[in-house]
Amino acid sequence: MLQERHPLMGHRISLAEGVSLVIHDAEDSSRFNLRIAPENLGAASKAFGCELLATIGATATSGGRLALCLGPDEWQLYAPLAESRSIETTFAALYASCPHSLVDVGHREIGIAVEGAAAVLALRSACAFDFDTMPSGTGTRTIFDKAQIILIRHDENRFRIEVWRSFADHVWGLLQAASREIALGI
Repeated sequence: MLQERHPLMGHRISLAEGVSLVIHDAEDSSRFNLRIAPENLGAASKAFGCELLATIGATATSGGRLALCLGPDEWQLYAPLAESRSIETTFAALYASCPHSLVDVGHREIGIAVEGAAAVLALRSACAFDFDTMPSGTGTRTIFDKAQIILIRHDENRFRIEVWRSFADHVWGLLQAASREIALGI
């Protein structure tokens, strides 16, 4: 299997004094964008091994897999790297009876984990999204400064940003600047 190195690999920002904030490269995963008619969600859920919910913004998890509904007929799928081929094979077999588009976007994106009591504060530094209305277990496509991201809220203080590789350094730099301001109490 091809092992890649990306510019954020091994980077970490950690604040402990007075406020809890940890920002680091998230564990890599298989990433797929799925476009499928909502009436075929049952078949797609079975193929992916995790329920695909029809509510925009809803996530579901099962066995290390995560499905995020981004639109009325669009889902972002995440799974362990080792399962990428089996997912592609299963969806390829499904195509004859259930037309869909499954695109591997794993090499396009990088995950950044933002965790701790100051996670929302760090994210608000460059994202106008209303975090008070985002419950745990949901996700959305939004803008971080000028970069399009997918933002997943795992729980109250734990987020994952999925950003295109070409914007990763930019997003990381903004999070780094925000963490310095948080550390200084600005």
